[in-house]
Amino acid sequence: MYLHPRLLALAKGVRWRIILAAVVGMLAVIAGVARLAVAAVVIFEIIHEDAAFSSLAWPLAGMIGLILVRSGLQYLQEVISHHTASVVKVALRERLYNHCLALGPGYFDQSRTGDVLMSLAEGVERLEAFFGRYLPQMIVAALAPILIFVFMAIIDFRTGLVFLAFALLTLVLPNLFHRWTRNSSMARRDAYGALGADFLDAVQGLPTLKAFGQSRARGVLLADRARTLFRTTMGVLAANSATSALTILGIAAGAAVALAWGAVRVSNDELELRALLIVLMLGVEIFRPLRELTQLYHDGMIAMSSAEGIFDIMDAQVEVADAAEITGPLDLSPEITFEGVDYAYSGGRRPALHDLSFTLKAGETLGLVGPSGAGKSTIVWSMLRFFDPQKGRILLGGTDIREISLKQLREQMAVVTQDTYLFHGTVAENLRFGGPGATQEQLEAAARAANAHDFISHLPQGYDTIVGERAVRLSGGQKQRIAIARALLKDAPILVLDEALSSVDAENEARIQEALEHLMQGRTTLIIAHRLSSVVKADRIIVLEDGRLVESGNHSELVAAGGVYAELMAQQQELEDDQVDLPEAAHATEAPAHTTVQDAEAFVPKPAHQGEGHHHAVPSGGAAPAPASVLGIFTVWRRLFQLVSPWRGELALTFLLGLAHHSAVIGLSVIGALLVGQVITGGDLNVLLWMLGVFVPLAAFFTWAESWVAHDLAYRLLAEIRVDVYNKLDPLTPAYMVRRRSGDLVSIVGGDVELVEFFFAHTITPAFVAVLVPAGVLATLAFVAWPIALVLSPFLVAVAISPFMAQKRSEGLGEELRSQLGEVHAHMVDSIQGMREISAFGQGPARTAEMVANSWKFAHFQLRFLKERAFQIGFIEGMTALGGLAVLTMGVWLMTQGDISRPQLILSVILSVAAFAPISDIARTIKQLMETLAAARRLFVVHDEPVPVKDGPGVHAHENGRTSKNGGSPALSFDHVTFSYGHGEAQALHGVSFDVESGQTVALVGRSGAGKTTCANLVMRFWDPGEGHVRLSGHDLRDFELEDLRRQIALVSQDTYLFNSSIRDNLSLGKIDATDKEIEDAARQANAHDFISAFPDGYDTRVGERGMQLSGGQRQRISIARAILKNAPVLILDEATSHLDAVNERQVRQALETLMEGRTTVVIAHRLSTIRDADRIVVLDDGHAVEQGSHQELLASHGLYSQLVATQLLGATAGGEHNGHHEDRHEGHQGDEHEGHGEHQAGPMPDMPDVDPHHHH
Repeated sequence: MYLHPRLLALAKGVRWRIILAAVVGMLAVIAGVARLAVAAVVIFEIIHEDAAFSSLAWPLAGMIGLILVRSGLQYLQEVISHHTASVVKVALRERLYNHCLALGPGYFDQSRTGDVLMSLAEGVERLEAFFGRYLPQMIVAALAPILIFVFMAIIDFRTGLVFLAFALLTLVLPNLFHRWTRNSSMARRDAYGALGADFLDAVQGLPTLKAFGQSRARGVLLADRARTLFRTTMGVLAANSATSALTILGIAAGAAVALAWGAVRVSNDELELRALLIVLMLGVEIFRPLRELTQLYHDGMIAMSSAEGIFDIMDAQVEVADAAEITGPLDLSPEITFEGVDYAYSGGRRPALHDLSFTLKAGETLGLVGPSGAGKSTIVWSMLRFFDPQKGRILLGGTDIREISLKQLREQMAVVTQDTYLFHGTVAENLRFGGPGATQEQLEAAARAANAHDFISHLPQGYDTIVGERAVRLSGGQKQRIAIARALLKDAPILVLDEALSSVDAENEARIQEALEHLMQGRTTLIIAHRLSSVVKADRIIVLEDGRLVESGNHSELVAAGGVYAELMAQQQELEDDQVDLPEAAHATEAPAHTTVQDAEAFVPKPAHQGEGHHHAVPSGGAAPAPASVLGIFTVWRRLFQLVSPWRGELALTFLLGLAHHSAVIGLSVIGALLVGQVITGGDLNVLLWMLGVFVPLAAFFTWAESWVAHDLAYRLLAEIRVDVYNKLDPLTPAYMVRRRSGDLVSIVGGDVELVEFFFAHTITPAFVAVLVPAGVLATLAFVAWPIALVLSPFLVAVAISPFMAQKRSEGLGEELRSQLGEVHAHMVDSIQGMREISAFGQGPARTAEMVANSWKFAHFQLRFLKERAFQIGFIEGMTALGGLAVLTMGVWLMTQGDISRPQLILSVILSVAAFAPISDIARTIKQLMETLAAARRLFVVHDEPVPVKDGPGVHAHENGRTSKNGGSPALSFDHVTFSYGHGEAQALHGVSFDVESGQTVALVGRSGAGKTTCANLVMRFWDPGEGHVRLSGHDLRDFELEDLRRQIALVSQDTYLFNSSIRDNLSLGKIDATDKEIEDAARQANAHDFISAFPDGYDTRVGERGMQLSGGQRQRISIARAILKNAPVLILDEATSHLDAVNERQVRQALETLMEGRTTVVIAHRLSTIRDADRIVVLDDGHAVEQGSHQELLASHGLYSQLVATQLLGATAGGEHNGHHEDRHEGHQGDEHEGHGEHQAGPMPDMPDVDPHHHH
């Protein structure tokens, strides 16, 4: 018996409740012992004193009272214990998340969400069994031996000593395995965390894996993780089973020694028969608290291993200490001063900021520019105190920001970043992040100012439309407009615009710029931009290089100085000079009116990590609910049995061992009864004593063997189920991920699958035994005296059918329980991955309150469920005791009539109690079984989801798209393609036709929602067209095997998904067997080798979750290098250089031009210089191909293309940002090249209209 002292500390505030539960448990033990002692006395009075049946009425009535008292106490103990556990869990989640907020975004940039999730959600949930059952039962088990010794000592001191000695031995023995148990528990915890983290990473990155044909390989890795979890779990069970076997051995040996010694002493006239009968009746019951504790060892060990993950988070050091809140009015001038600030990220070769001093004066607009890696974003994060400088200080209104509370500091600033994080919930809920108390009118006013009101109004439910996880249902431009409106609602004195218009199209940009300029009046504003036109109007501009301030002045002064700023301007100008000269007519063309309907139609799915989703009606706060309850209970049972069919042999063995285990236990009871019978009749005891000695170890062995084999079968199967969930999600993604939250899927692979273990380890065999054993006992009793079998039957039937009486209600509760836990998981993923926004907007307390509310909602479902379970246990307890009492009463009556002998009476009473054991076991678990069946349904819902895109029959190598007729790359064609993302959705494409000849480059252009990236999605076969055909080398794409098709296409998308592993691993996705030289050559071509080499670990540097440790530009260069490595004949470039600065872009574009030579290429871009060089340009509008031709032809036709070009240039001349694209402002923090430190990283930077809303990785 081992207790984690830190776990006990978590019970602070509810310890009195735990003690109360233990006291109630002790009273229940006393009632149980008293009942059996009275039964023994009744038997003694009948067989020894020849008492009349009528004289036993009062003792029998007293036994009924004790039975009812024990049942009531049992129910009360369960209810108190589980309510206590709920209080502990909710308080712990709140404490843990508050600690996570204190650790801040910096800590979670280095951590894996899946691992943290397993601790915060699943790990805390595991403590239910510890605080709800294990801890109270352990107190009862520790106190019971003393109580029983006192009771037995009154009857017979020596027997009392035997019981006490064996009880203490049984309590102490498990400590021998403490070190083994702890080590194996730690190994399991690590394996469980690794599985959760890798699964979340794989599910969120599945479209990327599929694009590179690596989804099956990732499935192999996850299978290895799942099987490692199986092995480590069996390690925990090995320790647990050894402990249980020793405990059972101690219990059985204690009862057997007391009985055998008692029998010998009665034979020698050293002990009264009454005492021996009490020993027989109490028998194993005296050790019941220990036996019940043994059944909870597994839960206790799993809880303690889960606790290690919780303590890992709790022990993490908070590096940014909060200051006390300043009381009274906060009189801080909105002026920021940096004084000699140094800051270096861990792992970086040089400081991100070095001896930096400057002042952002109150009311001033300050521009902040510099090459990649200069330290611009580090300034923003240090202003918000996501970390503190290692040297120097930052002042707000003359006060060191370390002396201002984080809440008050962050209230002074509103931040708009380039890569916006929006939370799962409605548009209104996301806007209220900026102004929690904002009215609908205020929300709409802010949205109008950010030019977002029109598109929001056209969404299916307007401001109440669910945006999906990470705003999966919105385009980049839409997300950024909501972020701007959110900042406007915050109305803070200091405004930080970090590439705030990077994802906004030209039509919206001028209007939002005007709104921002209005907002900036009278405010202190910091503008970070790569397009220097954004800062031209600033009062002052400071230039950073290598973390140092190298220049300061206004635009004219800096250009005249001919330094770094002038050089950056010149580099951008070179790129701008590369733009085409437009005819006068194009200049004169008026920009078209803003089209809101197209914005609304942009509300369609795109692959999970960046696209838009179906506008299915989904309740706020939850993913589209899967119809789990459609599957009936018998269907679920049948399908669970089908899962176990490959292990039929092992299943048969568990049946046999279960039968052997119960037979051995009943055999012990029967031998005991026969032994007392021999004592009464004066027969020989030797044979029975020897049999008792043999059956004790046999009972312990079979108990251990059954448990080990059943769990081995269950956990082996669980590993395969986990693998199967991923393998099922693989063909469903990305379409399915629009409707499901990744946190909920982690919940399925973690907790739901774990619950299915209950069916295989604790249900199948007990159900089988629960039929056979009582049937055998009834047959034996009928042979002894049929009236006894007759009176016992109704009680056995009542216990057997009781679980099914409230089955429907239990099923419904189990369903709600698993669904709500999935919601807790999903909310937790959002709360960890969105930590930057939560911290910056001071929404930590509100987010914590939501988490507490979610946890209590789950707890209320759970308490209702567990109350039903507690009632069930109390009822079974009562029926078992009343059944035994009925047998005793009938037996006593039959004996007084001379129908049965005295030994037969004793045997009948003992057998009747034994008959209930297996039925009681299965009935006790039925409520948990309902939760298990609900978990199984959630699994089967994923499994039953129809696969939207299936493998084709395959195109033979000699005729497939590897080569076209002229020996070049394969030709690609769209032939009257019509496509919708879902039933009832607007058409994303209507009858689109265009050809990309072998080796040609075709550019797709158009406004947001026009269908550009939808075309790319169809080429990748993430979806299939509803009508028409997409062909490669004349073959319909549906004829290809998916992996063969995707092997021929290299995709570079705007938002690159990187996996939480090394740079080398991420590059190797392009070519799994690539040599180091090939990897480095590809990186050199993508201009990535230098920044990678600058890291201390070079190509072995871990990139963090979703590539968080790198800047957007660095991620994009890795994506390009990956495509170069893939060396596929078809190339899709979706804003492939949107995050790169002028220097990198020129070099990377040269690499891409080399790559495009001889390849069939589709380019989606806003940069005109990229589009101009295409062989053909296809203009899409509202899903129609409205124009096709060369750049000059389309300009001359004065159609939509000409209008789009004009809109862009008009925006530029009106002061819109239009001086080229620079590496995103996240310079990263691993090394020389980067300082990007987290979630807010590069998004698109279009020079033309808003990005198409169906991007893919």
